Amino acid sequence: MLSEVLLVSAPGKVILHGEHAVVHGKVALAVALNLRTYLRLQPHSNGKVGLNLPNIGIKRAWDVARLQLLDTNFLEQGDITPEKVEKLKEVAGFPEDCANHERLAVLAFLYLYLSICRKQSALPSLDIAVWSELPTGAGLGSSAAYSTCLAAALLTLCEEIPNPLKDGEATSRWTSEDLELINKWAFQGERVIHGNPSGVDNAVSTWGGALRYQQGKISFLKRPPALKILLTNTKVPRSTKALVLSVRNRLLKFPEIVAPLLTSIDAISLECERVLGEMVAATPALEHYLVLEELIDMNQHHLNALGVGHTSLDQLCQVTMAHGLHSKLTGAGGGGCGITLLRPDLEGPEVEAMKQALTSCGFDCWETSIGAPGISIHSAASLDVPIRQALDGL
Repeated sequence: MLSEVLLVSAPGKVILHGEHAVVHGKVALAVALNLRTYLRLQPHSNGKVGLNLPNIGIKRAWDVARLQLLDTNFLEQGDITPEKVEKLKEVAGFPEDCANHERLAVLAFLYLYLSICRKQSALPSLDIAVWSELPTGAGLGSSAAYSTCLAAALLTLCEEIPNPLKDGEATSRWTSEDLELINKWAFQGERVIHGNPSGVDNAVSTWGGALRYQQGKISFLKRPPALKILLTNTKVPRSTKALVLSVRNRLLKFPEIVAPLLTSIDAISLECERVLGEMVAATPALEHYLVLEELIDMNQHHLNALGVGHTSLDQLCQVTMAHGLHSKLTGAGGGGCGITLLRPDLEGPEVEAMKQALTSCGFDCWETSIGAPGISIHSAASLDVPIRQALDGL
């Protein structure tokens, strides 16, 4: 078992095109978002396992000796069932007032820790600290980034996969074979949290870049270009379940109107995929960005026609359009987040002015990029000072 500190990070995700249409068998394009979740694993010998998640206010510890005595055979038996989750809750020993999302983050950790480390002669003593740039519950894949970081760090600690970071390197990534194993375990963590996830979020967190998803099949786009975007969180809460149901109901009520909209959204996803492919094959030109902007506008209008828009998202589109930029919702809609494409010819002051205008609407903004690298391992010196301080200060 390794004894050194491990520092890993994984990206979040946004849906570029195809949200809602994907539920009806159409293509969706998901891309890695370079807002990352960072995890530090510190092995020690104090007989404790500690988990610190400051973004959601969790700090928990368990005695290794007590965990060692548990009968963990139930973890071997195939799928994650409600019965397994109940057993994990007993292990976790939650206080009565513990919120559900907090419980799920702890349960995913315990599941992965016990499942991956149980093959060792003794369960390891360790502290895990996680700090994320991603807002939780915003449809940006924060739980998948968390599960992916946990899987990669625990598998590396237990030497199920090698540590790819060589002396003197700042950052490294695992081989595709090792990434397969990381992704498999990250998906299990996601299942503890979400029950029946599609597997898209953890695939994006593991491999990064961009992928297309259709009817359960995931395929990766060849090295997508890193596009700069502005991500905006309207902070308007929404229910994904209710929005998916409302689109289904509209499709049943107006099949000849709504079915062509879904077909059109599918065509937008495919055209976007084609343009991204062209941008990789040749030097990205302004014409490419103009096509991407048109696709963004058309998709946003279609999503409004499906009934998943919101006045806050209209406001986002109007503010960015006033600065000559193009935006659409990403994810379920009805509030939540939107993305704005930042062309390479944009001047810094223009972007700042737009960010200020959006902040004055009460929104949160991040200037970031999509097409980011997947799960990575870092040397401490390579991490930005604020990230190091966040992880060290925990």
